[in-house]
Amino acid sequence: MPPLRIERLVVAGVGLIGGSFALALKQAGAVGRVVGLGRTRRSLDRAVELGVIDEAADDAAAALRDADLVMLAMPVGQTAAVLERIAGHVGAKTIVTDAGSTKRDVIEAARAFLKDAWPRFVPGHPIAGAESSGAEAARADLFRGRKAVLTPLPETDAPAVRLVADAWRACGAEVREMSAAEHDGVFAAVSHLPHLLAFALVHDVAQQPNAATLFDYAASGFRDFTRIASSHPEMWRDICLANREQLAEALTRYQAELDSLRRMLAAGDAASVERVFADARAARNAWLAQIEAGERK
Repeated sequence: MPPLRIERLVVAGVGLIGGSFALALKQAGAVGRVVGLGRTRRSLDRAVELGVIDEAADDAAAALRDADLVMLAMPVGQTAAVLERIAGHVGAKTIVTDAGSTKRDVIEAARAFLKDAWPRFVPGHPIAGAESSGAEAARADLFRGRKAVLTPLPETDAPAVRLVADAWRACGAEVREMSAAEHDGVFAAVSHLPHLLAFALVHDVAQQPNAATLFDYAASGFRDFTRIASSHPEMWRDICLANREQLAEALTRYQAELDSLRRMLAAGDAASVERVFADARAARNAWLAQIEAGERK
């Protein structure tokens, strides 16, 4: 099989994820020219200065001319608008993919706008990120050793899926496939809910009359638990709203867990509290051991 070669890559949303995708493919020697599309010329020019992209484009038609692959890496709330903007300019051989943290809403938008190009849309989601954002945060190793999930549909072209999968492998990622519904349920539980909780806890503390004192005494436990509350508010607003049904179910389950703990505390039931803590500790340690074993491979 010949090595992956993407002669012209268009990245819509040249921030942490889109920028890192471009840098990783550049480092792998898998891409020729990278063209950036974005909301502001200033951010695109900065991405050019940093070497994340080779060219900033204001016009979708010019950007997509002869494009092999288009990566949609903006906040998921902008997906429909960007798809509408580019839809008429997607070439007959151009493949379109995305990096959104929700999939069913993105698929619905792509189906509505891409028309003839719809079979060449490959929904995707790299399981990597950081609290920082923008082109300055992009780095070539962001996806190395991480998972990239693809959620193709039965009508998705197999060659398109292969190219996108090969692109993620060139970035150093391990490619997995699942359905869009399964994806949204999984990430509601292990990604979207933790972000919601972290934002909520910091917001609650900040609203207290003695907030200054609370923050003054907050230490590593608070810092570690709330680290992801430093994430991009717009991006996470869009994710939570796009996946609100699955997230609401996860939140209901979590609320039931909290209610159970509240009852244990009220009853002074030390044995039950310790059992929950011990079970949680064992599950987390097993998860960490699995991660470490994977990293040693």
